[in-house]
Amino acid sequence: MNNIRYIELLSPAQNLEYGVAAINYGADAVYIGANKFGARASVGNSTKDIEKLCQYAHLYSAKVYATLNTILYENELEQARNLVLELYNAGIDAIIIQDTAFLMMDLPPIKIFASTQMHNYELERIKFFDKIGISRFILARELNLKQIREIRQNINAELEFFVHGALCVGLSGRCYASFHSTGYSGNRGECKQICRLRYDLLDVNGNTILHQKHLLSLKDLNLSDYLEKLVDAGISSFKIEGRLKDINYVKNVTAFYRKKIDELIERKQGLTKSSKGNVYLHFEPNPERTFNRGFTNYFIDDNLLELANFETPKSIGQFIGVVSNIDKNKISMDTNEVIHNADGLCFFTENGLEGFLVNKVENKWITPNKHLKIGIGTKVYRNQDYGFEKLLSQNKTKRKLLVDVELTIDNQYLKIKYLFENLFTESQIVFEHSSNPKQIEIIENQLRKTNGTPFEVRNVFNNIQIPIFVKISEINSIRRKLLNSLEKIIIDTYQRNSTKITLQKVNFPVDTVDYSENISNSLAEKFYLLHGTFIKEKAFEIISDKSNKVVMTTKYCINREIGECPKINKKNNNCKEYYLQNAYKCYEIEFDCIACLMKLRATD
Repeated sequence: MNNIRYIELLSPAQNLEYGVAAINYGADAVYIGANKFGARASVGNSTKDIEKLCQYAHLYSAKVYATLNTILYENELEQARNLVLELYNAGIDAIIIQDTAFLMMDLPPIKIFASTQMHNYELERIKFFDKIGISRFILARELNLKQIREIRQNINAELEFFVHGALCVGLSGRCYASFHSTGYSGNRGECKQICRLRYDLLDVNGNTILHQKHLLSLKDLNLSDYLEKLVDAGISSFKIEGRLKDINYVKNVTAFYRKKIDELIERKQGLTKSSKGNVYLHFEPNPERTFNRGFTNYFIDDNLLELANFETPKSIGQFIGVVSNIDKNKISMDTNEVIHNADGLCFFTENGLEGFLVNKVENKWITPNKHLKIGIGTKVYRNQDYGFEKLLSQNKTKRKLLVDVELTIDNQYLKIKYLFENLFTESQIVFEHSSNPKQIEIIENQLRKTNGTPFEVRNVFNNIQIPIFVKISEINSIRRKLLNSLEKIIIDTYQRNSTKITLQKVNFPVDTVDYSENISNSLAEKFYLLHGTFIKEKAFEIISDKSNKVVMTTKYCINREIGECPKINKKNNNCKEYYLQNAYKCYEIEFDCIACLMKLRATD
């Protein structure tokens, strides 16, 4: 019985270049948007580029998942089905969906993953879609370890979980705040991130409790210290958020988690990575040195405090020290970090985050590019690390597949074979007898040279007993030919795990659904009717009456964040009535303390 568990590191691919970088820096899989229907509409890709990425990924047995995780309108159904067919022919390993219309389509035998946009938060709902045939659930970020374990014990599908990156404050797939406020829908891949804006917190009488704070802007997720606990709870795929981040973020964070997962695999029996190839890093990864808003472990261990950063939605980077001295417009710091010209430093003031560029560093003195109002003892962060970014841009990290070489002779021919696992390529060349016994060593050394290829020679098995001679140019030519051939063989022999959903007669967990189920087309409507559900309302994006609707549901709670939660602050018997207001909209806040949820209801 095979008890090996395959653990996957899943990285974002904004495009082909980013996807290749993610794989080079250690990803076992990448997720990428096609030209339509992805939850990041601004970063779509052609099928041709996705095909190139699949070929590159499959060389390392890494997988490519296409994000088709938006709701579909009626006139898009056939286009969406055709796109799945194109992507399947391009070589993708799975599609990530939100809209149940895909489950009603005649699709090729491709694995279907339930996007976190499908609201994979409630056990009974997940059990239903597991019976339908979903291959993997990308679980809601709000779940804790106990809930994940319970889900694992009750379903057959794989489980994926976000471990790093930006957090949506609302439950994914059930946030309509962007559409309500701007007309651009998060469920259509066009979220305008109104949660990152400034708000006033008002009481029922209109008094201002907090003024112009980023009250819904969460810190970034970092679960790097919870990987083993997540594995034990049943997670097999660790996902990094960031299809809108820059390429150095992808390199750094992917490399960081590659190291952490490899360390976990080495010390914990029964685990192995789900792709192949050794990654040789040329730097020490550190997620604090690229974009971050400060970190939180969110709800994974039920630590529900200090989840947001009220002062800024921008990157604060890495804490590097405190101001120790000021001389006119120069500052010095108590720090162990090396500061470079062109670094971006920042600090908090009563007005929020203020930043500056380093014009000059001389001894311990730093000259900013502008006049600062800063005091001794101020904490300073670096959110633009010039030296680190320059190091990452060098692209010296390599990923290599280990191959062996066999050398034998047959009559007047030297036979050369390159082997990768159970695959091989071989060729032969006429040799001459030599009086120099070191000639065979020269041949071996030439065959070990694999620069510019994805291979690294592990062993050379040489059964030759006599001195022979072959021109170096001929050896080099045959080496290049064989390695190119082996690369093609590996890609061509890659096998996808295919599956085709056959709908089961299973009842949906509830008998009535409203706009929060995001039903926006006839196929999705048929899906719910087929499974015994009455549709009270269509999707928020297409209903005409949007007044007084809940536009965001979140496990994050402002009452708890400011220390007023009755469960924590025993002085408060009940949650107070609050409103959130900015220049555009006002929302009534509702606290569901039994379910530990906060809701924003539109007041217009």
